[in-house]
Amino acid sequence: MNNEKKYDINILVRTTYLPEQSDEEADRHVFSYTISISNTGNVASQLISRHWIITSGDGNIHEVRGLGVVGEQPLIKPGDTFEYTSGTTIPSLAGTMKGSYQMVAEDGFHFTVDIPEFILSVPRVLH
Repeated sequence: MNNEKKYDINILVRTTYLPEQSDEEADRHVFSYTISISNTGNVASQLISRHWIITSGDGNIHEVRGLGVVGEQPLIKPGDTFEYTSGTTIPSLAGTMKGSYQMVAEDGFHFTVDIPEFILSVPRVLH
């Protein structure tokens, strides 16, 4: 068996707090997140669906499932990166997100890519 990683997808996440869209008195904290999905394997793979687990600071959990991301089901070729920006709202000053993408490779192989947990935090809260 060779050691090549046919199906290797790397995830990088950057988050931003959006004070102009948030309302702290109403416990409405809005964040954007930009995700870079890089295909470091050697088979083109298409992102079919997503599953998010959003946990607010009070322990409330919200799950989101859906097809694609931002209205797309991108085919990511080896060496390419697909990047998108989306957002979420939580009722606390801090929280976390994690999840997974369901992918299908050009050769028909279905696999899941975990999205590592990342922090959503109003800037003055966690430093």
